[in-house]
Amino acid sequence: MKKKHAKSKVEYPFATIAFYGPDNKHASKVVVGIITDEKSEPEPLERWVSGQIDVRRNPKIGEEIKSFLDAHHVKRVIVADGIIGCPHEEGEDYPMGTKCPFCSFWLNRNRFTHKIEDED
Repeated sequence: MKKKHAKSKVEYPFATIAFYGPDNKHASKVVVGIITDEKSEPEPLERWVSGQIDVRRNPKIGEEIKSFLDAHHVKRVIVADGIIGCPHEEGEDYPMGTKCPFCSFWLNRNRFTHKIEDED
């Protein structure tokens, strides 16, 4: 007999946390978004950047994130598994539709598997 997995009820608001870096070892940026209902985009959305210290090990940033989550009465947090891409933002740091000129590690690399993919 096949087991049915119970679908867990989504509790709002929940937060998403994603880490970004120049490669898949050093997270220089963390982005935290608050989802308030099933139809909303992450809003508010906050970003923290750290130069030398990996954001995952920066106690000041950790405390600020905790305060941010507490202030928005977050019931659940979903954290990305590892670093999921370049810290630079398309349209902000480099032109839309182009590849980041600053992070050669991510060039033609899948941001979730970190494996190089063929160019289309």
